[in-house]
Amino acid sequence: MTRPRVRLGDLSVGFVQPLAEALGQLGHDPAPLLQRYGLDAARLAEPAARLSIPRYMHLGHAAIALCGEPALGLHMGRLSRLAQAGLAGVAAAQAPTLGEAAHTLLRFGPLYAANYRGHSVYQEDAQGAWLRFYSISPYNDYNRFVVDSLLAGWLAQLAALAGTSLQAECLEIEFQAPAYAAHYQALCTTPVQFGASANRLRLGRATLATRNPQHCPSTYAHLLQLCEAELQQRTRVRSLGERITHLLGPLLNGGREPDLDEVALHLQMPSWTLRRKLAEEGTRFRDLLNDTRRDLAEAYIRDTALAFGEIAYLLGFASAEAFQRAFKRWTGLTPGEFRRSQRRVG
Repeated sequence: MTRPRVRLGDLSVGFVQPLAEALGQLGHDPAPLLQRYGLDAARLAEPAARLSIPRYMHLGHAAIALCGEPALGLHMGRLSRLAQAGLAGVAAAQAPTLGEAAHTLLRFGPLYAANYRGHSVYQEDAQGAWLRFYSISPYNDYNRFVVDSLLAGWLAQLAALAGTSLQAECLEIEFQAPAYAAHYQALCTTPVQFGASANRLRLGRATLATRNPQHCPSTYAHLLQLCEAELQQRTRVRSLGERITHLLGPLLNGGREPDLDEVALHLQMPSWTLRRKLAEEGTRFRDLLNDTRRDLAEAYIRDTALAFGEIAYLLGFASAEAFQRAFKRWTGLTPGEFRRSQRRVG
């Protein structure tokens, strides 16, 4: 049986809509650009249609080059609507409060966006809540706009529910302040923190408790049932090997590789049991780790502009040299040769 390849992730084509609208507001016809990426009206109207994250990043980079506006992501965020997040967004729009809407939107994030390396999280405490967005790093001109559009979009979507303007109490951005940093301040009542440990915004208790005048209890309950059913179907895993492959993405990082004991701890089973069950499936932990690393390495080299040292770090290698030796062993090519071959194909 052919092993499914690991991909960086994908998202709903609904995210293309605010990009197109932002380009239009800035005086540019988005149609030729969207056509270049195969995003005609029919494609954008397909139920549950998805776009790969690398392709979306390339589309955004091309859009910024077209309009000359590096803060395009913030423009996109202001134009974002909950319906663009599909069923999860429609469910969030029926939540009783802004806090429940935010929780619903992030809880069912996999229904409209899947990132193999991590996911968005809603973290509530006694004083309020953090809405955290996971993004592929290191940051460059291809992915900063994604962070901008999602964080600004969350605020715009929740503000639309309340029928009023909305600002975060705190706004933290992982990358260093870009040239357009002043544009962020409208999103937050306190100074924006750049170079932070996460991409996240904070909403206070009063904001979370704001009532949604569109809430209908029975409709909301029904939509939650539909979301739960679709989430179970989308995240259904058939084998232990697949479960481990899903776990490895977030664990691979920072110049260290996860070992069998660490994965066994996450799966809440003894290491020897994990080893035996994998053997029963005809595989080994080392094989799963190598296959996952190879798939991700090829995706990073083919679909991003990351340097090989950055890719080595993201895949848990101790050095760029160790990564390059492993890649040559896997593919028969050096990373540089592989990237050049993919450019010729493209």
